[in-house]
Amino acid sequence: MIASPRRPHLLPGRFEFLMGLYAENYHRLARLFGPQDLSPGHYISNVDDHLDVHLHLQEVHPYTMELELTYDFVDAHTGQRSPSAQLRMYTDAHVAEALHCHPGRHLWQVLGPFPAATTVFQHRLRMNSFLSRWLEYLSEQGHSIGTLVRQESDI
Repeated sequence: MIASPRRPHLLPGRFEFLMGLYAENYHRLARLFGPQDLSPGHYISNVDDHLDVHLHLQEVHPYTMELELTYDFVDAHTGQRSPSAQLRMYTDAHVAEALHCHPGRHLWQVLGPFPAATTVFQHRLRMNSFLSRWLEYLSEQGHSIGTLVRQESDI
């Protein structure tokens, strides 16, 4: 009998937790800014003396939408707005996932080529945990559908 080395695997509980986080992010985002009711374009939420939040609804399809959520704050190293989250909302499944939180970079540039499944999973867990906390923070700061204004010009 040949013994095979045991590889660490993703526990079903952790996967279920991530899927629950995706659902929580969808509902937080839907309550906060209601992107499912918006048309593609740039929107800004301004609350008192807090940083402006930019929502760029990039694409809308029958069951999905892609958007970027960011502050009006430019990172000195990258020249990009930061923090920034590229999101995909699945309107039929009521889940939203952060695709990446690194402006201008792809997943392979962040994790390297051919990352292990556990590395990808942990990265997604970190990004979506960050998104959940950020959406909660934005809500506490007073951002909402009511503070969101469509911008006619490109930003």
